[in-house]
Amino acid sequence: MSDIAALKTEKQELIDKMLDMQKQFIAYEHENGVSGKDYWASDEGLLANYRQEYIDMANRVVDLAHEIVGSVR
Repeated sequence: MSDIAALKTEKQELIDKMLDMQKQFIAYEHENGVSGKDYWASDEGLLANYRQEYIDMANRVVDLAHEIVGSVR
């Protein structure tokens, strides 16, 4: 597998995981409701570190996309 193919695979895996996280969040929100405090500062369950993990993945996806096409962020 070429470096570009490996980068594309990693990018797609991250996107798939992000979509799964969104589905889980929506289901959780529908079942339990989510307060601002839960979203921003939860220390347990699905929402613990949710925001930071999602942000980190989103930034990595952007970095991969730039690396794949040879551009700079």
